Amino acid sequence: MLLTKVLRSGVQAGLRFQSTSAQASAKVATSKTGHGGFSFELTDQQKEFRELARKFAREEIVPAAPGYDKSGEYPFPLIKRAWELGLMNGHIPEDCGGMGLGIFDACLITEELAYGCTGVQTAIEANSLGQMPVIIAGNDAQKNKYLGRMTEEPIMCAYCVTEPGAGSDVAGIMTRAVRKGDDYVINGQKMWITNGGKANWYFLLARTEPDPKCPANKAFTGFIVEADTPGLQPGRKELNMGQRCSDTRGITFEDVVVPKENVLIGEGAGFKIAMGAFDKTRPPVAAGATGLAQRALDEATKYALERKTFGRLIAEHQAVSFILAEMAMKVELARMAYQRSAWEVDLGHRNTYYASIAKAFAGDIANQCASDAVQIFGGNGFNSEYPVEKLMRDAKIYQIYEGTAQIQRLIISREHFGKYKQ
Repeated sequence: MLLTKVLRSGVQAGLRFQSTSAQASAKVATSKTGHGGFSFELTDQQKEFRELARKFAREEIVPAAPGYDKSGEYPFPLIKRAWELGLMNGHIPEDCGGMGLGIFDACLITEELAYGCTGVQTAIEANSLGQMPVIIAGNDAQKNKYLGRMTEEPIMCAYCVTEPGAGSDVAGIMTRAVRKGDDYVINGQKMWITNGGKANWYFLLARTEPDPKCPANKAFTGFIVEADTPGLQPGRKELNMGQRCSDTRGITFEDVVVPKENVLIGEGAGFKIAMGAFDKTRPPVAAGATGLAQRALDEATKYALERKTFGRLIAEHQAVSFILAEMAMKVELARMAYQRSAWEVDLGHRNTYYASIAKAFAGDIANQCASDAVQIFGGNGFNSEYPVEKLMRDAKIYQIYEGTAQIQRLIISREHFGKYKQ
């Protein structure tokens, strides 16, 4: 596969990437870390992934990010470079040409990419979200066709679930799929679809049971839909507060015909598939939020060690040093939260509880740390010539997408109460 060749060329370029099989073994090493206990030491392979992602983010993403933020242009050159380095699609199974990495390893990469720019990271992470339903529920033919092509060239996909009237209320989805012979005809509208105008294919959730009283776990079906299918029309690129280079659009479906072989598992299985994907994708989202928080802490610390007031570095003022101490505490705890949730899923455990804790906490601290960084910069922090105002704009979406901060708390409370009702 091309990806394997790319990785081998990376070794020759001094990037210290090992072979695909060695990378797959890193997942096993992750699951056996500490032989059932805990270990905070990364494997050598994991350190290599992290260092490569860090080098790419700080040398290539950071310098380019302000320009993409201003223009709103899709950062395809950076995405292509990430693909060439093996820093995206790492969880695609080996038998589909991928590296078969675990969620823990993916999170290490994601945090570093987000440090550079969360707009770029979100575009890359949206690939993971779009692919995950196929990874967990696709048959061999579906996996080879739709995941395999993503290891051959740097193409994108998208998770097409949210609608104008159905965000957190997924059960309120109105897009309909009607069976006609060996095909399904789909009509409806989706909204806020990341990579919406750049995707090669979509995971689509649509209602196949017309009875409004039918429970969600039986009413919806998951489909794989090719982006060039007649009747599928992406809308305009949305102009968002932050993460402006990420491509977010509405998608309209007008008599879109999808063959039955593109159904995941079968009719009625879609809701469980769509929700099941979140257990695997929320830890990387939390890792992205942590990366932004770490960037905010670093920028604020460097500024505090340079800026003087009243004849002293502002870092020497207790008011500022305590803000930085609080930021450091939050970043470390957010990192531990996403790593625990990733560790759980790689061991094969149901990690809904930990994934929601990690996503909710990291999303909140990303916003808090970005706001604190602006405060430390003072008037300069409010100015677009300095990096922290972008961080503050970019951070907000972490409390909204892939389940709002409030939805995470609802999930956490349900999981928590469930322990006491057994």
